[in-house]
Amino acid sequence: MSEPVTSLLIVTKAGDAAALALGVEMADTLRDRLERVGLCEHSPNAPICSGMAEFGDYGLVLVLGGDGTLISVARRMHGHPAPLLGLNLGRVGFLAEMSRERWPEVLERVLAGGFRIRRRLCLEYLIRRQDSGEVRGLAVNDIVVSRGVLARLIRLNLSFDGRFVAGLRADGVVVSTPTGATAYGFSAGGPLIHPDLAVLSVTPVCPFLNSIKPLILPASGELAILVEEAGDVHLSEDGQKAVPLAAGEQVIVRRSAHDLILADLGETDYFSRLRSKGFVSGGGK
Repeated sequence: MSEPVTSLLIVTKAGDAAALALGVEMADTLRDRLERVGLCEHSPNAPICSGMAEFGDYGLVLVLGGDGTLISVARRMHGHPAPLLGLNLGRVGFLAEMSRERWPEVLERVLAGGFRIRRRLCLEYLIRRQDSGEVRGLAVNDIVVSRGVLARLIRLNLSFDGRFVAGLRADGVVVSTPTGATAYGFSAGGPLIHPDLAVLSVTPVCPFLNSIKPLILPASGELAILVEEAGDVHLSEDGQKAVPLAAGEQVIVRRSAHDLILADLGETDYFSRLRSKGFVSGGGK
């Protein structure tokens, strides 16, 4: 188990009145018990809210929202040591483990140190522009290179650690972390991956002639995606930010030096979550 929590930052989804009201209630309840309690709304397109610039000063960051809000906050606090805990106010809630109904009971246990630290690998990318410029970014779930609004296949070349893997014509390709394997990659036909594995998955989206199957690659290596022919092509990070790509540009994907740090309540295991969220089914216990 962990050390007792003495400082807490509560981050709510911006524009969500229910999340803000719950955050205010929590903060009012805890201010007399903890050394420091912060409260702020989060929006990925807004300036950093009060408190978020000082993640490292808090023992725990509690995110009120869905998985999308938690992932967005995780990118903003990337590299800070405070663990993240999500209270699910969204739909799937695969990462946001805590429920609204039981928050007083569960939070009491959390503040007493009743959680484990879990680390999940993240991805960073580098876009090498034709004009020698560079664009860098980070993803918790996935990095997607895909076509735009026109129903036209794009041509991509994939290499891993300097060795050619395959060329493909497809709608795009999804590079997922184990955390993101239950997101877009899964919908595209990619595998489920246990979050403790240090691997990434590469899943083509609607490949022509089904020319390439999903791949599992070690996260210690470097994946290169070369855009050979492009019209309207973009890179998407976690489905929340898009960067345009041109023909001849290359995307380098590698494991980030910093992991996603989660506070795990230990109430359900990975396989129980898969069943409860509908990713797998079957009888038995």
